[in-house]
Formats: sequence, structure tokens, C-alpha cells
Amino acid sequence: MTETAARPAMTLTIAGSEATGGAGAQADLKTFQELGTFGMVALTCIVSFDPKDDWGHRFVPVEQQVIADQIEAIFGDYAPEQLDTLKLGMMGSPETIETVASALKARRTRQVVLDPVLICKGQEPGHALNTDNALKAELLPLATFVTPNHFETEQLSGMTVESVEDLTAAAQEIHRHSGAAVLAKGGVRLAGSEAVDVFVDAETTEILSAPKIGEHAVSGAGCSLAAAVTSELAKGATALEAARRAKEFVTEGIRQRVEGATPFDALWQGGLRRS
Repeated sequence: MTETAARPAMTLTIAGSEATGGAGAQADLKTFQELGTFGMVALTCIVSFDPKDDWGHRFVPVEQQVIADQIEAIFGDYAPEQLDTLKLGMMGSPETIETVASALKARRTRQVVLDPVLICKGQEPGHALNTDNALKAELLPLATFVTPNHFETEQLSGMTVESVEDLTAAAQEIHRHSGAAVLAKGGVRLAGSEAVDVFVDAETTEILSAPKIGEHAVSGAGCSLAAAVTSELAKGATALEAARRAKEFVTEGIRQRVEGATPFDALWQGGLRRS
């Protein structure tokens, strides 16, 4: 009798497409594969950098019914116990947030990792604000783990973050009002030689630190961090274990980043394998 190999852990990202491969759903799927999980994606929008306009963002939303259909197909294909860990990335509009939130509320999903993307450079400021408010109202309450960057940490906490102590206090505040585990990213935004992130959950506050690699943010770091957390949680890691592993994954991906014509480099999801 032929032995059947153990099935991989399964991970879903509901996020936008970024065609150059540095960020978005492309980065999520590569991260899932690198960390040994079976990845799926439901696309919410398509973002294309414009090389004729200083690499600005061209934003195209996916129709709401198409988003709902993708989620229906994925959850219809697999049993709830197979697909209980997912990542939420860029939504792009209040309508998309409502569609995704409604779909998740109708299904049993044990672990929801929210990368709270609060800015899309291709949108008008008023529309972006409406999207931000909808995300806080509809998706944050569903999250079990949140991975805000420096700006998002300030927005979600209502606090100014200028130091590691500020970042810690802000992460604790986000955890207090959301109940989710929080991995708040200081990265290169805080002064000093270390790229510092702060993890907070109900039991632990831990500073995760690694030497900075350059002084500029790298495309895909935030997406890949949240996707790495998702992968590790799906494989059975604790929230703290997932945060530590994700930090290591992203650090090595930044170390071996990919250069192109854009004014920002892209993280390579294979960095940990090559280190």
C-alpha cells in the first residue's frame, strides 16, 4: 500500500495584486510556499506601478461579486478545519471591506491575520479615509493577529510613535482595544542601528530586534511579514513563535533584496533559504 504524505497546512490571503512581484498577493503566495504551506488567494484589487509617472500607483478594484465568488469557491473546496487561518491584506474600498467581512462572518475561521493597509497612493484622500474607518470598524474586530507598520500603529492606537517605548505603548493599546495579538513594526522608521518590532498579546510583551539593513523601507516587507505569521500559525506555532519566525524571515529577505528600476527595492522571499 502506498503511504499518503501528510497534507500541508493551508493558508489563504485576501489581498491585492502587485504585478512586479514585490508585494501584495504575489509576495503572500511566495511566502506561503517558502514556509511550507498550501497557499490560496482571493484578489481584491489590482495595483500597477506607472513607470511613466514616477512609479505612481494605478488602482483598479475587483468587482464585489467577483470577490465574493472567489471566497465562496475557496471555502467550498475545503473543509473548515483545513482552512482556518487566513491573512487580510489590501482591501482598497469600504465596499470591499464589507464584502470580505460579511464572507468571514458567515464562515468559521479560527485565526485571522490583519495587515491593516491604510494607504493606497492611487486613491483620493477622502476615499482613503472612508476605507480606513471601515477597516477599523469591520475587519479589526475579526482579527486575532494584527501587523501594523509605523504609520498604521499611530493611526490604530491614536498615539505618536518616536521611540521603542512609544512603539511598545502603542502596541499595547492596540491589543487592549482589539484583543488581537499585535506585531507593531518600527523597522527603519525609528532612530538607531536596530530595526525594532514589538510583539504584544495577553501574556507577553517582547521586543524583536535585528541590525538595520540600509536606511530605506523595502517593498513587500509588511506583506511578507504578515504572510509569514499566517504560515507559522497555520502550522501550529504560538503567536509569539510566529512573530519571531516572521521577523527572521523578513530580515533575511531584506538582506537579499531585489533591485529594479523602481525607487525602492523588493524583499526576496527566498532569503531565509539562502542564508
